[in-house]
Amino acid sequence: MKHMRNVVSSLVLFVVTMVACLAAAEVVLRVRNSDETNYDIEMWRYAQLLKQPSKNPVLGHEHVRPAEASLQKVNIRINSKGLRGGPVPPIHSGQRRILLLGSSITLGWGVKEPDTTAAQLEQLLRADGEDVVVFNAGIGNYNAVRYVERYLTMLADLEPTDIVVHYFINDAEELDPGGGNFLLRNSQLAVTLWIAANRFLGDNGQKSLIDHYKQVYDPSATGYRSMLSALEQLRIATAAQGTRVYLAVVPDVHNLKNYPFHFVHQRMGQVAKQYGFTYIDLFPAFRELTPEEVWALPGDPHPNRLGHQKMARALYPVLKETARQ
Repeated sequence: MKHMRNVVSSLVLFVVTMVACLAAAEVVLRVRNSDETNYDIEMWRYAQLLKQPSKNPVLGHEHVRPAEASLQKVNIRINSKGLRGGPVPPIHSGQRRILLLGSSITLGWGVKEPDTTAAQLEQLLRADGEDVVVFNAGIGNYNAVRYVERYLTMLADLEPTDIVVHYFINDAEELDPGGGNFLLRNSQLAVTLWIAANRFLGDNGQKSLIDHYKQVYDPSATGYRSMLSALEQLRIATAAQGTRVYLAVVPDVHNLKNYPFHFVHQRMGQVAKQYGFTYIDLFPAFRELTPEEVWALPGDPHPNRLGHQKMARALYPVLKETARQ
């Protein structure tokens, strides 16, 4: 009996010690990451502070609205429509309304609101005397299926005159519903360990990534077919409304000197032609840049202010010319 009590006492002591150690590690991590420079943790905080589950299963999640948070040392405010920026201005006759659909690059992760592609594009067009507003509908962890669905079900009442599909090369990938388990939703330690394990076990080499995208853009791939279906839905809806649509393909900025994903851009150029969208290849705007010049932070390959400036200036002449037609 005494032996059993000793065993139980030892087990209890072990559990209490482990819990105390894990709690201490959690506290240390939170203090260490409070400077908002850990990319992975800041993305986790984004999900905690500005995202919520969506009632629409296609979307998986959507922005909390309205909401505001400091993430990666940048203030991100979300308005009542779930868009990044201030209140949506009232619609009036003669106003040009441009809607940018996309994911975290469109949102402007790591970039101040006035420096995003949407804000800089609006500034350029207004400098020409246009009565124009540019809406930023980017949401992190969205693909083409999700942002088209969001437009059709939640944003069509903005009555855009123009829609820019701000397409990143992974937008044809399938996405799981997300949400994670309790620990991943609430513990920085769990998230840190999970990310470390995935990086240790995974193969993130360029060759592997090229093979990955070749599989993604295989005509028989489920994600690719779903992406085409979503763009077809967008084509039908906008044709009925007389809305102009542009397909602007954003390059992966890991290796711009020997860029390996031109085949994706070429494929999407063919898709744009098939659906009657104006195609804009944004790779030339980045051609001469290095990762160090364009990354938001070391370890964060989202375009920085310069990258967004390059994208806005590449979009500007196309949208300016279209308005004259």
